Amino acid sequence: MKIIIALLIFEVIIIIHELGHFVVAKLCGVKVNEFAIGMGPAIIKKKKGETLYAWRVLPIGGYCAMEGEDSESEDDRSFNKKSVPKRMAIVLAGITMNLILGFVLLVIYTVISAPITSNTVSKFETEDAMSHVTGLQVGDEILSINGMHIFTDMDMSYQFQNDEDGKFDMVVLRDGEKVELNGVQFPYSNKLMHIDFFVKPIEANFFTVTSYAFRHTVTDGRLIYITLIDMIRGKYKLSDLSGPVGIVNVIGDVIDSETSEEKGIDWAGLMEQMLSLAAFITINIGLFNLLPLPALDGGRLIFLIIEAVRRKPVPPEKEGMVHFIGMAALLLLMVVVTVSDVIKLF
Repeated sequence: MKIIIALLIFEVIIIIHELGHFVVAKLCGVKVNEFAIGMGPAIIKKKKGETLYAWRVLPIGGYCAMEGEDSESEDDRSFNKKSVPKRMAIVLAGITMNLILGFVLLVIYTVISAPITSNTVSKFETEDAMSHVTGLQVGDEILSINGMHIFTDMDMSYQFQNDEDGKFDMVVLRDGEKVELNGVQFPYSNKLMHIDFFVKPIEANFFTVTSYAFRHTVTDGRLIYITLIDMIRGKYKLSDLSGPVGIVNVIGDVIDSETSEEKGIDWAGLMEQMLSLAAFITINIGLFNLLPLPALDGGRLIFLIIEAVRRKPVPPEKEGMVHFIGMAALLLLMVVVTVSDVIKLF
């Protein structure tokens, strides 16, 4: 079951991403030779007009193959004949669709999981709760923790889970004014930190739902860049990364957490968890694609920016070679991460 759910999530994300490229390419007058979901031999294929539509056997990707995308073409409707702004729009369309999909999924998730969790302290477990004694008060809206702006409760969870010294410098909104709190602490038990305060619930309506979903989108998107920076700093190792196999394992854990011997699977709870996970994956895939690396949409965007500055394109064969090398490196990384995921299973 977990494999089927994982495949459905990946396929929806891929279709939405490639559909973004496809639709904007068509709107810009670019000839699309093939729109494919999956890789390898085609299971189903049909040509309609100038475009071949194919469903391929391996559910590990997809592509929107445009005329003149990676090579010279004399066709007036080729990708390389279009203006730089139009090509930029086509390149960014897939990323944009990923972010839109993530936002929509988070809107649904927020409605299902209502009431909405706020960042405002409603009460403490006890009057002498450690966080209260060290600075927090009822009614404080937490704006930042250790210099990180807090958009949602997920940001608070991230900071608390990545605690190193048990002390937090916070900025809160108290009675309409920003107040700095240094050294807010929480109790520890068996080396685990315990959050000793509760936050206010927010009633779900159109404005609160869309606001929270947007802020949650920013939270999920920011996490990929925070993680990359932490990897560069040495906080995380390459073995800490997870690929498709790791995500399948996470989905299995979620299913187990929503299953009991007495009642079986809690489908409502499972749906809520899957919406959150799918949103996280699509947002991070979109923003990962925005990184200025060869073979990614961000890498293609860099070449277009160079062309706009130089007022002439980089020779297609040279750009194609850079993207080929980048793709090979990404595939190698995928193999390494997959092997690591498999080893973790055992």
